[in-house]
This record gives sequence, C-alpha cells and structure tokens, in this order.
Amino acid sequence: MKDQSSELPDNTAARTALWRALHVQEDAAPHILVDEVGLRLLAPEDGWKERPDMKYTKRLRASIVGRSRFIEDLAKEQFEAGAKQYICLGAGLDSFAQRNMALLSDVDLYEIDQAETLAWKKKRLIENGYEISANLHFVPVNFEESSWWDTLLDKGFDVHKKTFISCTGVTLYLSKEAIMDTLQKMTLLMPQSSIAIAFYLPLEQLEEEDQGMQEMAIKGAEAAGTPFVSFFSVEEVKQLAEEIGLNDVRIISTGDIRNTYFKGRSDGLTPASGEIFLVAKI
Repeated sequence: MKDQSSELPDNTAARTALWRALHVQEDAAPHILVDEVGLRLLAPEDGWKERPDMKYTKRLRASIVGRSRFIEDLAKEQFEAGAKQYICLGAGLDSFAQRNMALLSDVDLYEIDQAETLAWKKKRLIENGYEISANLHFVPVNFEESSWWDTLLDKGFDVHKKTFISCTGVTLYLSKEAIMDTLQKMTLLMPQSSIAIAFYLPLEQLEEEDQGMQEMAIKGAEAAGTPFVSFFSVEEVKQLAEEIGLNDVRIISTGDIRNTYFKGRSDGLTPASGEIFLVAKI
C-alpha cells in the first residue's frame, strides 16, 4: 500500500473497504453494493487483488458486501420513517456519506471510530476531492477506554431526534461488559429509534467450510495484538436484548442475508456463516 500518511487506517477497516471494491471488479453483476470509494482512498499497490487476504476470501468478501447492503437498506428505511440522525459505530472506511449525499441534506451522520482511522479518512477524502458535508460528523473514540456516548454528545448529537444506529465489526473486540454498556447507552436514544448490531457466533456454530478460515482469523488477530474477545450464540444475543429491554427484537442470520441478496446469482457468490444481527427498537 502506498504511504498516504504516517497514520494508516485500521487494518480491518482497510481490508473490508478493499473487499467491497473487489466485489465490483471481480464478481458478476448485478452487484449487491457498488462501493469503490475506499479503494480510491487507500490507493493500494498494483497486484493488491492477488494478496492472500483478497484472493482466498471470497465468502468473507460476500459477507462484507451483504452486511453493508443490509445496513444501508435499513438506514434508508428508517430515514423514510422519520429518523433524522444516523450513528455509525465502528465506521472504518464506510462510504455511505459519499455515495448518498442527497440523503445527508436532511440527516446528520455521526461516524464513530478510532481517532487515527478517522483522521486518515478525512485527510484522504479531502485529497481525493470529496466534499465533507456539514451533516457528516467524525467522532473519534476508544471504545474500551472512553465513553463514545459522551464524545457523541460533545459533537452536537441531539437525544430528542429519532435515530438509527448501526454497529458492525465492533463487538468481536469488546468485553461483554463493554458491549452491555454500549447497549445501555443506546437505550438513551429517543423512543422508536432503531438499532442494528452485528454479533459473531462461536467457532463450533459456523458452517464447517468456514471454520478453518475463522481459526486462521482468530490466530491472526491474536498475533496482531487485537484479539477476538466476544462470541455469542443466538440465544445469548436474545438474552442481552431482553436484559436491556429492547423492543421488536429480530435476529437476522446469514441465511436471511443469503435469501435476500444472493439468491439466483450466476457466480454462486454466497456469504460465510458466523455473523448475526440484532435488530430492534428502543
């Protein structure tokens, strides 16, 4: 990857952004999500598609584009239902704002992530000619060490406006206590606000063909100093929702994502198992 800054974005954020672009460039149409913004920001070296984490991870790539499309569809549905704020917890190199500028004329988007990743992202957006909308707010925070909620309020978030909040790629790295605290903060949102949070199943509950790749990911995360911490069964996620007092609770499985976005594809593209979504109202 070319040295665009002394502070590069989080490795996971970069990888998932490249997967979204690789879907457009390598998989058959119709594309589930058309998103090459992260590729432009990262400007990787020639041959990036041949990297092992790109070449041999087709099911993971499908999971990322399926997840991204699912969250975007939920967000747009909530905007139509009157939500005026969108909190993206663990935003990484998400490009919803750049691809949906018209929506942000009426909605405030708060992107929450590590300070280094957000600073790099803002710098590269400007360098690549993307407008930073007045309705786009970058909220730097360390989830384990400081309160994302307090930082969010400092950025002008209005608790009296209906809100949609998504959280993907985060719970895997947090303790159960930190996850509970995050959920409890969400209950401070205006009633009838909606949430969508990704959780990760224990290794033994994955489909067999995904277990080897997940074992490698677990070892890689440990070696990188960012170990996976929390895995939840479907029943455990439902129990969390009940303890917090969430309403209209739904669990969205990999099978649900496959049936919604991947049926009848000519290339056989299908997402890996392992990620489930808690969707609920406050």
